[in-house]
Amino acid sequence: MIKIATAECFTHGKIGLELHALAQNYKGNFGSEYIENLSEYGNFDYNDLSVTCSLSIPTIDAVKDILNVENPPKPDYLIKGIKVYDENGDKKVSKIMAEAVSKLTDCDIAIGTTAGIGHGAITIITPDYEITTLSDIYTDLRKNNSEELFQRQISGIKKAINIILLFLNNKIDEISTLENVEIIKK
Repeated sequence: MIKIATAECFTHGKIGLELHALAQNYKGNFGSEYIENLSEYGNFDYNDLSVTCSLSIPTIDAVKDILNVENPPKPDYLIKGIKVYDENGDKKVSKIMAEAVSKLTDCDIAIGTTAGIGHGAITIITPDYEITTLSDIYTDLRKNNSEELFQRQISGIKKAINIILLFLNNKIDEISTLENVEIIKK
């Protein structure tokens, strides 16, 4: 059984929900919203997948109190406690969030996401890899443009799901061809 846990900001826990629906083989309104053409990824048996938790962690206090991160990087801005970093900060903090949820849950795959000013970052940590990527949509959380924020969220969810499905089907080389992806082999 491969256990996945997520600590998500701009994706609102929806990556974890998608993976949970996939792992449980839910259909219809309770099923996956973003996964299409699953057979194109390969032969991984998704019955071997389990989502331990899918956390929505938008605030700096939640990073500290729920994820037990003692000294997270100071946000560039706070909006009602919501952490706002630039893109480089988002990359660092998405990794910190993934590492923290991994430590809390002892999962096999941990996902952290956060987005403030920029594309938003997603980090996926496994025993052998650290994969960091960006959504394909640039926006600024401070401007409160709901449609742009929504488009960035959808892009981040789809990109994270795509990477996870490729990873589960042992297609690391294919992941490396995606735009704005950094892969570190441990």
